[in-house]
Amino acid sequence: MKPVQAYRPRKTRRSQYHEIRGVNYCFNEWGEDNQPLLLYLHGWGDSGGTFQLVVDELQQDWHVVAPDWRGFGRSGHAGQSYWFPDYLADLDAILDIVSDDTPVQLIGHSMGANIGGLYAGIFPHRVRSFINVEGFGLADSEPADAPQNYRRWINSGKAPLEYRAYRSFEELVPRILKRSPGMSPQQALYVATQWAQRDADGVVRIRADAAHKLPNAVQYRRAEAIACWDKVEARVLLVLGAETDFTSASKAWIDPDESKHPFHGAPTTSIAGAGHMLHFEAPRALAAVIEAFLGELDAS
Repeated sequence: MKPVQAYRPRKTRRSQYHEIRGVNYCFNEWGEDNQPLLLYLHGWGDSGGTFQLVVDELQQDWHVVAPDWRGFGRSGHAGQSYWFPDYLADLDAILDIVSDDTPVQLIGHSMGANIGGLYAGIFPHRVRSFINVEGFGLADSEPADAPQNYRRWINSGKAPLEYRAYRSFEELVPRILKRSPGMSPQQALYVATQWAQRDADGVVRIRADAAHKLPNAVQYRRAEAIACWDKVEARVLLVLGAETDFTSASKAWIDPDESKHPFHGAPTTSIAGAGHMLHFEAPRALAAVIEAFLGELDAS
């Protein structure tokens, strides 16, 4: 069988590093500083560099900044635990670097979209628009489950944590394609080079802190998320993959008559043939949705 060649990016990416709250943060960037800014926030287990697939499909000239969250990609690790509020404070510091007082145009996927949605309600004056890609919160937790949840977190932290190692980047490809069957092997191999690195011993290891494998010690309280979403002033677009099973409970939002979802009845669009990882499976369609929404925003 002929070896698979990794996807070749069409637009040049550069990396810059910034010290943010004790962590050396990697910013993936495309375009020129004087072009309109798009700030992309990646999801759990991903990295900012994989947004390359969407950046290559954008038709306009943008300055795209996609940081690797602490503990992911090429950013530094934080220690034994990762707390969700840290990402909110990190995002606040990121905005200080990339935009100063100018409200930003945010795009977030999954965990990144949940961070962006909360932040847009906490500091509404700092966010001009928000494209929420599959980041609609989690199911509410049961307060009565708190003792068991804390016990699970404590016990999980007693065992060594590590990600599986691989002999080659190609070994990662089936794992990526299983999660995102709509992408090509070439694209999956490119994602593998972003998710992992070959160490000095020749072993390919995931670029992520294994502490992310710990369950969250604090249960999700959806009412608090909704309280933040209710304060969002930015123009919001909700984007779902038509084949997603990650947010299946939110599929009713696709109905244009549905007015009960958060974000004040923001418009919703569904991308056909894509699951949760839309930026992998439908990068061209997602790029078109992004630019159409931002174009309407500029025209209004």
